Amino acid sequence: MSLMQTAIDTLAKNDRGGFTIPTEGLYPYQWNWDSAFIALGIATYDMDRAWAEITSLLEGQWPDGMIPSIIFRSDDPSYFPGPSRWGKTPGPIPSTGVSQPPVLATVVRQLTQTGTAQNQARKAQVFDRIFAWHAWYHSARTADGIVATVHPWETGRDNCPEWNIGLDQMTVAPDLAPYKRMDNKHVDPSFRPSQEQYDKYLTIVQFGDSIDWNQRRLTDEGPFLMADPNIHFVLLRADKDLLAMAQELGKPASVLDDIKGWIVKGEAATDYLWNDDLGAFTARDIRSGTFSGGFSNCSALCFYADTGTPEQRRRVISNLERIAGKVDYMLPSWDPDAAQFEAQRYWCGPVWPQMNYMTSLGLAEQGEAGLAKNIRDDLCRAIEKSGFWECFNPLTGEGCVGANFSWTAAVWLSWQHETKLKGVA
Repeated sequence: MSLMQTAIDTLAKNDRGGFTIPTEGLYPYQWNWDSAFIALGIATYDMDRAWAEITSLLEGQWPDGMIPSIIFRSDDPSYFPGPSRWGKTPGPIPSTGVSQPPVLATVVRQLTQTGTAQNQARKAQVFDRIFAWHAWYHSARTADGIVATVHPWETGRDNCPEWNIGLDQMTVAPDLAPYKRMDNKHVDPSFRPSQEQYDKYLTIVQFGDSIDWNQRRLTDEGPFLMADPNIHFVLLRADKDLLAMAQELGKPASVLDDIKGWIVKGEAATDYLWNDDLGAFTARDIRSGTFSGGFSNCSALCFYADTGTPEQRRRVISNLERIAGKVDYMLPSWDPDAAQFEAQRYWCGPVWPQMNYMTSLGLAEQGEAGLAKNIRDDLCRAIEKSGFWECFNPLTGEGCVGANFSWTAAVWLSWQHETKLKGVA
């Protein structure tokens, strides 16, 4: 069976009727940014089903505009923390109380870029909801002029060493309710976050529940507050794509002005993440001002967001070239020259498909075709060697954590489709 067919079969196996889970067992619900990337893959063979993936995600949107990181349409005992641990959240469907990197506007624009009446209708169908989500980020999640994050899970990069700065300043809640992890029952525990990290993750959840998930209070008073390059660059890119869609839809000047203001704010905040000592954009603890100490796989998303000075971009490219000489498969999630690099431990080293997708796209758009191709080709080599895993060892190409993974299959399909279209052209 071809990899193309295996990818389609993987997505079909993970389909739960209108939404797609990342993989069976380990992740039995609908994840926010997973669904956006999954839609890109499904669109290569079934646009109507791809669109259903997007609209089903929006069904979980909260009244304040937030789209949660996970939507719980059931209470699966194989997963923790499920809906009961998050408490009573205000959305129409039980969910987590935090969000995820907002890639949705960029995906919607890509899927509706041809100016057909149907694509215009689809953009119009979801525009207001996506606009409300962005508005939520720029209000409820902004601190010191930059969009912030209140939980490592919100960043999508759960146990990246960057978050240790904020986590180290936390103490585990003395009244933390007992719990039993399930993630390390499905995969090798050495690939997953540590127990201490999990205690602190749950401490943040318990705090959020205690304030009835008041998102402004969670940002202002919560135990963790950091600026994340992933959220920052993804949102800035998404704001630019949202502006393009607003113009295409003829939205009123007030809407255009709001989005333009967000973009100005985002461009100005980019320097906040610049770590001159490393020549890289890194996470930063907002309360202490401390930068993290390594180049991550979101450091180069400045190209994806089309931001940063020429000198900053030059130094980012130098870091990419240095790291390429240390690994056999680009792009590792953490700098192999930095402390706490582990080639197979979740966000401490492995190559992540969705990150390679965004990084490669951004580099290609900004004229760095060679590096873009290397990052794309390396992920494809890992998939060809090991299959559709959640992530991959950057030294060996071995698959890590979850097998039969939806966004990996989706990225593969999207890239193969692009290659086919270019071949036809």
